[in-house]
Amino acid sequence: MKKGVFLVVLFSMLMSCSSSKKVVKTSNKPISKADKIVANALKYQGVRYKFGGTTKRGMDCSGIVYVAFGEENVQLPRISRDIAKSGKKVPLKKVKKGDLLFFKTSKTKRRINHVGLIVSVKKGVIRFIHSTTSRGVIVSSLSEKYWKNAFVKATNIL
Repeated sequence: MKKGVFLVVLFSMLMSCSSSKKVVKTSNKPISKADKIVANALKYQGVRYKFGGTTKRGMDCSGIVYVAFGEENVQLPRISRDIAKSGKKVPLKKVKKGDLLFFKTSKTKRRINHVGLIVSVKKGVIRFIHSTTSRGVIVSSLSEKYWKNAFVKATNIL
């Protein structure tokens, strides 16, 4: 009998714990267009590189920028060097999430041939999403020597 009462009490206690409501924290802060564009781009992280690609089957660097902005009805040219002519040039110390970084990565061609979308700027560390031929769509840091040396300019499109 004591064992039966103990089990009923134990069962009741366990059931009362499981019926608690989940608390969902919401923010009244509106989501900015830049946040939406960055979220769009981050959905493609891990997608393989494909020259001229604009789908989950493969993307190049300008493809991810073109698609991420396009999903928010911001039309951009399709090629990195043409995108670089859009927007307003921004000093590196004033860049923010959603701005674009442009690079010259070719030793033979002396023109912009690569673009990345800034996903965060924290304590001076600029992180950007882009697509590389070897690793596909990834997030990198502008403080990496390769990207720091290839950097040309930053622009704000929004």
